[in-house]
Amino acid sequence: MIDFSSIFAGKARPLIGLDISSSAVKLVELSDVNGRQRRLERYAIEPLPRDAVSDGNIAQLDVVADAVRRAWKRMSTTTRHVGLALPAGAVITKKIILPAGLRETEMEVQVESEANQYIPFAIEEVNLDFQVLGPAPGGEDEVEVLIAASRKEKVEDRVAVAESAGLKPQVMDVESFAAQAALDLIRAQLPEGGKNRIVALVDAGANMLKTTVFRNEQQLYTREQAFGGNQLTQDIARQYGMNVDEAESAKRTGSLPENFEVELLRPFMDSLALEVSRALQFFFTSTTFNQVDHVILAGGCAVIPGLDQVVSSRTQIPTVTANPFSGMALAQRIRPKSLASDAPALMVACGLALRRFDE
Repeated sequence: MIDFSSIFAGKARPLIGLDISSSAVKLVELSDVNGRQRRLERYAIEPLPRDAVSDGNIAQLDVVADAVRRAWKRMSTTTRHVGLALPAGAVITKKIILPAGLRETEMEVQVESEANQYIPFAIEEVNLDFQVLGPAPGGEDEVEVLIAASRKEKVEDRVAVAESAGLKPQVMDVESFAAQAALDLIRAQLPEGGKNRIVALVDAGANMLKTTVFRNEQQLYTREQAFGGNQLTQDIARQYGMNVDEAESAKRTGSLPENFEVELLRPFMDSLALEVSRALQFFFTSTTFNQVDHVILAGGCAVIPGLDQVVSSRTQIPTVTANPFSGMALAQRIRPKSLASDAPALMVACGLALRRFDE
């Protein structure tokens, strides 16, 4: 069996969730209170230069490692163990059915044999792991197993960043799985704990709009669209005669002309809501489902004031901004107002930090 380092590795205690996105590195550290309640101890977000990470690939390892090091120092933590995640597009996942009762070595052989059918690379070029999900739907004499595989260099790049920053990788997950773990915290706050509700998680990041639809623990649908906050940055640069870096800085600090909201921000919000509506229409036409009960907005764009209302108006679906920490205790060092702005971008990092509590 090929070691994955591992995509489903067991608990590490303590653990920092480290999310490396195209626009920033994000770190989250959680603890528990009396073994019952989660507590957010600390977090940090460190912006990345443009193109340091491109299409999920780390293009400038030293630059990203420096950003991770700065963020870790600002957290003032002694914890060095980290959980990381790969973009879903860098990981091949497949559910298979195997006989129940196999020894681990026997299951490894079966998994590798099955993986050869689905992986378009030589098996020695990939990191491979599996997780037994439970009894198969067909009967108790079979189990359902999730296989996950990624090119070795994808894993090694993220490990190298963490190690260059002086940290110790313990877990390699998948971004979509980590985001789902954080979504479970939000779903628990919905009516009836979100049971049997169809929930669309919309991650509006710098470059991509990712829509994933869940019902209970099952992922029903996912779609990525090339639309994100960088489009607004480019609009600002063109409208006000700035370069892209100046436009990004002005967007972050809010130092833009008074007509910005009417001329650029509102049209951007309308376009984003339209893209969400289109993604949901694709969900309806490609599945047997014809409704979504809740939309959860995550990612850097989600903090735009009023965006939830614009999306709700366009889709006619109740829409809220993601905050996986709303049911948690907060350490005294955490500023609630700042957290409210940052929380939508911390879904993956939060989900990774939750791996600390894995059984």
